[in-house]
Amino acid sequence: MYRWSKLFIPTLREAPADAEVASHKLLVRAGYIRQLGAGLYNYIFLGQRSLNKIIAIVREEMNKIGQEFFLPALLPKEPWAESGRWTAIGESMFRLKDRKGADLCLGFTHEEIMTTMARSELRSYKQLPQIWYQIQTKFRDEPRPKSGLLRVRQFIMKDSYSYDMDEAGLDKSYNLHDAAYRAIFTRCGLKFVVVEADSGAMGGSQSQEFMVYSDAGEDLIASCPVCGYAANLEKATSLLPPLEEMVATGDGKPELVHTPGCAAIPDVAAFFRISPACDIKCVAYMALKRGAAGKDGAKKDGGPESWHGVATFLRGDHQVNETKLAGALGAAELRTMQAEELSRYFNGPAGYLGPVGLKVDAQPLGDGLTVVADKALEGRRNMVCGANKLDYHLRNVTPGRDFGWTLMTDIRSVNEGEGCPSGQDGKPCEGRLVVGKAIETGHIFKLGDRYTRSMGARVLDENGREVTPVMGCYGIGIERILTAAIEQSNDANGFWLPASIAPFTVVVTITNVADAALRETGEKLAAELESAGLDVLLDDRDERAGVKFKDADLVGIPYRINVGKKVTEGKVELVTRARAYSEDVALDEVAALVKRRVDEELLLEAVVAK
Repeated sequence: MYRWSKLFIPTLREAPADAEVASHKLLVRAGYIRQLGAGLYNYIFLGQRSLNKIIAIVREEMNKIGQEFFLPALLPKEPWAESGRWTAIGESMFRLKDRKGADLCLGFTHEEIMTTMARSELRSYKQLPQIWYQIQTKFRDEPRPKSGLLRVRQFIMKDSYSYDMDEAGLDKSYNLHDAAYRAIFTRCGLKFVVVEADSGAMGGSQSQEFMVYSDAGEDLIASCPVCGYAANLEKATSLLPPLEEMVATGDGKPELVHTPGCAAIPDVAAFFRISPACDIKCVAYMALKRGAAGKDGAKKDGGPESWHGVATFLRGDHQVNETKLAGALGAAELRTMQAEELSRYFNGPAGYLGPVGLKVDAQPLGDGLTVVADKALEGRRNMVCGANKLDYHLRNVTPGRDFGWTLMTDIRSVNEGEGCPSGQDGKPCEGRLVVGKAIETGHIFKLGDRYTRSMGARVLDENGREVTPVMGCYGIGIERILTAAIEQSNDANGFWLPASIAPFTVVVTITNVADAALRETGEKLAAELESAGLDVLLDDRDERAGVKFKDADLVGIPYRINVGKKVTEGKVELVTRARAYSEDVALDEVAALVKRRVDEELLLEAVVAK
């Protein structure tokens, strides 16, 4: 039996000054964590118990579909160089050298390491499919750690990898993970949504994120309350209402107009008395091609410079989504064009850049200027744009007639209130998108043969021919499950966790330990609850009852039994933390009642998970 008086539970009345989000404040106040350095935390007794419970749920569900491995966190350079990610990942990877000068890194993720094993051990189609997973510490050199455990430099991840003979097999492995993740997050008590997503640095195609809505989240989710469509803003699309085009002036061809001091979109719109939607905005970037040299733009093997000029054009009321843009270009990194680069590609000043007259490279990220036009410009007419000349704009500009592009694709961020892109039976959905913040707790995506091909993994098919297996990659942030649960279930007094992941299910609070009868009753009741299979914490501290109640409300335990004066009447007070509800219950019935409620909660979660 755990006794509060013997444990290290350093609760605090005040949150640290630098804590901004609820989970960070409460994890520190409740004595779950203590900060060691920027993005580095010690997990104390209560925090470790919750994390262990989360890991047990993850392991139980993953064991239904895969096999658990445990790989090193200290990794050699060579597998990363084979895949091209030693340079592509950039400064997010912790790198070091051993005493012999060999390059090493701390595990950012483990696609390459799993694939070295796959290519060494898997020889035949008879050995496939395989699903391998681990629960392992990961390291990322986060430039701005913040929000407690939400953005850190060391964290625990469940990462799994599937190997299949073909896309049909990959579909099955992907769907198995989708079902397993839904079961995991349901059993952990999370109210989550599944959204379309971008695969990021891992690469790949089909991709889903499992999100928990929270103001503490750093991801933005666009969702439709009518049909349930949901996507990360990095992937979301929308339907735009038709616009009334401007009437052409003169002969209808591009006309140069003197616009002194009109470098900003609102100024241009006011000058021409138009909506910003009728203006063509330019945002200019330099893009680093995937697999190219480093951030300083150094040349690679004597070839062309690694950074390439990119001009994006979109409506004046829209914003570039850089994740979409990088994906469309195959770029590892983007940065804003500097003044000397602007003069090289445009021969014009910032604020007056436009697409007419540019020399457009036919290939994305070639030697010339890559021009990317947003899909929302398709079919537009008689618009306004910069003239690449100080204090001048052009009007009567029609995309496709007056300028061309390397790519026309969706590169904009959707806005709240735009039309839902989903639909059924050929009819568009009538819903309007809502944009909200969310915490990513899991991510699954299809990698295809990106790593198996580059690293030379081959197996023999049924006909004895060598083929390249296809992969999937699937991650869960263990600490993020805990933080998301706290973000969705807290109040001014603390937080509450579902029984499945709470450090203890019930705390038995002896209101006055100096009273022998109360102390004896509390001890007996705690033992009875423990015999019923519940995780019990006995608060036997020599503290005032009010102090104990406050601590119990703070630390996330879902049920509290107060052993006080009503014991003489054969009753105790049962407090359900989630509802802040208390009731008097017969002493000889309370253990069975708590057990029944916990079992019902766990059963409901299990049923929903299925």
